[in-house]
Amino acid sequence: MRPVLRWPLAIVGALWALPNTLIGLVAGSLALPFGARVRWSRRECALVFHSFPWGPGGAITFGNSILHTGASLDTPCKPYLSPDEGCTLAPIRIGDHERAHVFQYMVLGPLFLPVYLAFGGVSARNPFERAADRYALTGRGWWPG
Repeated sequence: MRPVLRWPLAIVGALWALPNTLIGLVAGSLALPFGARVRWSRRECALVFHSFPWGPGGAITFGNSILHTGASLDTPCKPYLSPDEGCTLAPIRIGDHERAHVFQYMVLGPLFLPVYLAFGGVSARNPFERAADRYALTGRGWWPG
C-alpha cells in the first residue's frame, strides 16, 4: 500500500475502533492511581498502559489501547498455538501479538468484540488469536484466514 494512503486509512480505522478504545482508556485511567503508567506506542499504534495492576498477567487490547501487566511490550510470551498440535514455537514478542489485535480492531471496529467472542474468546482455537501469533512470529498475516 502506498504510504500516502496508509495514514488516512489508519485514521479511519482508529475512529472506527474508537468505541472499543474507550473501554481500554477508561480501564487504564482507573488503574493510574494504582501504579499503571501510560505512553503512546507508535510501533503498536496504541496507547499502552504498562504495569496494569489487575488480571492474570499479560496484555489485552481494546481498539487502539493496550492494558499490559508488565513493564515492557518487548516481553517474550508463549504463542496460543496448542501444544497438542505438535507446535514447538519460539516465544513471541507480546507487543507484536497485541499489534495484530489493534489492526483487527481497526478493521472490525465495534464489531470486533462480538465476533472475537463468537469465535471462542481467549483460546488457541480462536482464528484471531492464531492470526496474532502468526503475525508475531513472521511479521505477516494479522488477519485470520
